[in-house]
Amino acid sequence: MKHVTIAALLIAAIAISGCSRRDRMNDTALNPPPTASMPSDSASDPNSPQYFSQTIGDRVLFEVDQHTLTAQGRTILDGQADWLMRNGDYTAVIEGHADEQGTREYNLALGSRRANSVREYLVSKGIASGRLQTVTYGKERPLAVCSQESCYAQNRRAVTVIAAGATS
Repeated sequence: MKHVTIAALLIAAIAISGCSRRDRMNDTALNPPPTASMPSDSASDPNSPQYFSQTIGDRVLFEVDQHTLTAQGRTILDGQADWLMRNGDYTAVIEGHADEQGTREYNLALGSRRANSVREYLVSKGIASGRLQTVTYGKERPLAVCSQESCYAQNRRAVTVIAAGATS
């Protein structure tokens, strides 16, 4: 009985000492502190992807059944090209979208043409083609859900999404 009591006390002491280690949750191996070389998440940092999406503009809109860039779209893409030239470590995925009108197959093809229009424009501005990928979602990921022109207009778009990490 005496040995059981001593063993129970030892186990309790080990358990208490294991729980008292306060720095256990601040393990820097799991959560390294930010360094100067890591990209900032701030929208005020002109080199951050958040700045790109919020200030430069990450999307261009298209007319009904069109994949031709508008003058406003080219202006936005000029800003995107400048940002991508200054931030050469990033890649981008260009998403092509369509409104809900039309068949699924038609909208997938239209979204692909829209994404490729943006990609070709950015390449013409000097962005390396290897840094840009395209994907089409057709009408599968609407930004606005309603059956009115105001919603359709928001869904006829191409969105340039900066890749999560830098290439180097």
